Amino acid sequence: MGKFRDFIDRIRSPTADGKTVSRVQMVTISGNGIAAWNGKLYQSDIIRACIRPKANAIGKMVMHHIRDTADGRAIDPEPYLKFLLTEPNPYMTGQKLLERLITTKEVSGNAFALILRDENGRPCEIYPVPAVYAEAIVDRGGNLFLKFTFRNGKTGTFPYSDIIHLRRDFAENDIFGASPFSSLAPVMEVVHAADQSVIHAVKNSAIIRWLMKVSQPLRGEDLKLKAKEFSEAFLTVDAAETGVAVTDSKADVTQIKPEDYVPNAAVTDRLVKRVQSFYGTNDRIVNASYTENEWIAYYESEVEPDVIQISEEFSRKLFTRRERARGNGILCEAASLQYASMTTKLQLVQYVDRGIMTPNELRALMALAPIEGGDVVIRRLDTAPVYQSDEDSGESSGEGGEKEE
Repeated sequence: MGKFRDFIDRIRSPTADGKTVSRVQMVTISGNGIAAWNGKLYQSDIIRACIRPKANAIGKMVMHHIRDTADGRAIDPEPYLKFLLTEPNPYMTGQKLLERLITTKEVSGNAFALILRDENGRPCEIYPVPAVYAEAIVDRGGNLFLKFTFRNGKTGTFPYSDIIHLRRDFAENDIFGASPFSSLAPVMEVVHAADQSVIHAVKNSAIIRWLMKVSQPLRGEDLKLKAKEFSEAFLTVDAAETGVAVTDSKADVTQIKPEDYVPNAAVTDRLVKRVQSFYGTNDRIVNASYTENEWIAYYESEVEPDVIQISEEFSRKLFTRRERARGNGILCEAASLQYASMTTKLQLVQYVDRGIMTPNELRALMALAPIEGGDVVIRRLDTAPVYQSDEDSGESSGEGGEKEE
């Protein structure tokens, strides 16, 4: 709790005296954008359905601290970093932190998380930054800071080296990713108009089903009386047994059908597909009815780039250049093969035989519990190393790598 209070104090601290170089406005659930549909991207069911598969997939990643040395790779050698990656702060787990960052990035084009450090400079907590506005500031020493404006109107400035920054569509600005707001606003306005048309159609279908045009001027009460007479004569259950309604030349009666003013379903589907294409997804991914190959294609095109971005950004912000040079980094394990078919999983048995995977790694992909001794790499006896022949003596290697007599 003390670190969280320090975080609040830093939010209220004065900003560094410097020069603003760029800024970005975040699109939030509160709807800070100005548009006909209130700019609430995340409150759209289409937007949320497009983002959810990626957020869920990345939330299932497991982040590890790795250290590559001459003796091999060590996994999670520092306990404090292991706990930091699984429990970044007292209010959320590592899974929820990743889901929050990815969702914010997809909605706003940028996502930020603040790293809090202890008295020794080691990272101890990570908090997502709930900013509605961000701007980059360079101080007189050339150091980059980010100044955030929060929903309560308060501001806070932090060194960029303490900010985990995820970006989407990084093209125009030197620091921030591009917001999807301007790209999605036109199509979302049309989608909103189509939704409103359906709502009005449903309401009107329960109220107005017939339109009677009277050719002569009548008072208001006479019009209501004429409509009541027509309803009692032809629209009641026990009336008009022949199914034929007859009127005189004084009135023209037309039936109102909901489909007369409801948008064409094909047009609505095309609008939804445009939004899905923007996020690189489709109906089968959204509805979780994808095949193995469809998921792999979605993973490689949409999920894997974010996995790499997360791994590199966490590595360069949690470790110094000196620490990274010594082999320290953050590895994101994204087991996409968990979505593979049982046939594909069974084919991985040969990977275990050849020492590519351990038995427990294969069991994890098949949702089975680890077994004792399953973390040891094994190989079939008929896959011993083969050495090149001796050019001088003409002798070749035999089984087990020993030269034949």
